[in-house]
Amino acid sequence: MAGLASARMNGQRLLGAIDHVSYWSGKAFAWLIVALTFVVSIEVFKRYILNAPTAWIFDLNSMLYGTLFMMCGAYTLAAAGHVRADFVYIYMKPRGQAALDLTLYLLFFVPCMIGLIYAGSGYAADSWRIHEHSTVTAEGPPVYQFKTVIPVAGALVMLQGLAEIARCIMCLRTGAWPARIEDVEEIDVIETQLGHSEYVDEESRRAAMETAHAIDEAARHRSVMEEGVIHERAIKEDERKDS
Repeated sequence: MAGLASARMNGQRLLGAIDHVSYWSGKAFAWLIVALTFVVSIEVFKRYILNAPTAWIFDLNSMLYGTLFMMCGAYTLAAAGHVRADFVYIYMKPRGQAALDLTLYLLFFVPCMIGLIYAGSGYAADSWRIHEHSTVTAEGPPVYQFKTVIPVAGALVMLQGLAEIARCIMCLRTGAWPARIEDVEEIDVIETQLGHSEYVDEESRRAAMETAHAIDEAARHRSVMEEGVIHERAIKEDERKDS
């Protein structure tokens, strides 16, 4: 039993370490949105006020946004934020969810990510070898550093995917999903707004937050049964207030 507990603890630590890599890589590259906003603002000023547009700005914008999009993929996976067809998924128990996720990861995710890393590495190597520049616009900037992002982003997503596969296996064994790293979400914004509202009483605020948390949990590897319990509790609270 002690050995099993120790192995489980080590597994949780490994998952936490991989989650931290994904989280911090996503947060670091998320700052590119500031750079992209700055570049677009400067170009709008130059184009419409100074009548001096920059020829290669379209390429730069595409590379900034593409890097932002790709390098935040692992973060989104770590936060369980990718789009999910959950009209069936949320009605399944955790073990059923884990079995479905594990099957899809092994059948589709792993082969696709291996293909992305392999093909992306070839594209990047060829681009560096010929010192490739963009041909989309005049005076196109170099793109070899941008194409290098493809295999790097693929490797990060693959690493996080392996962590998700481990989560599925742990859930199949224990019947519960392992914890994820907490991060700022829309739910925190809702809680802050309700907390400072002068027009919402304490009971309504608590009921609204329970419902919001239930919806958030249902979207992040939880059974709809948990949502149903909270929802029923909110309904009873409303009925009690009405009576």
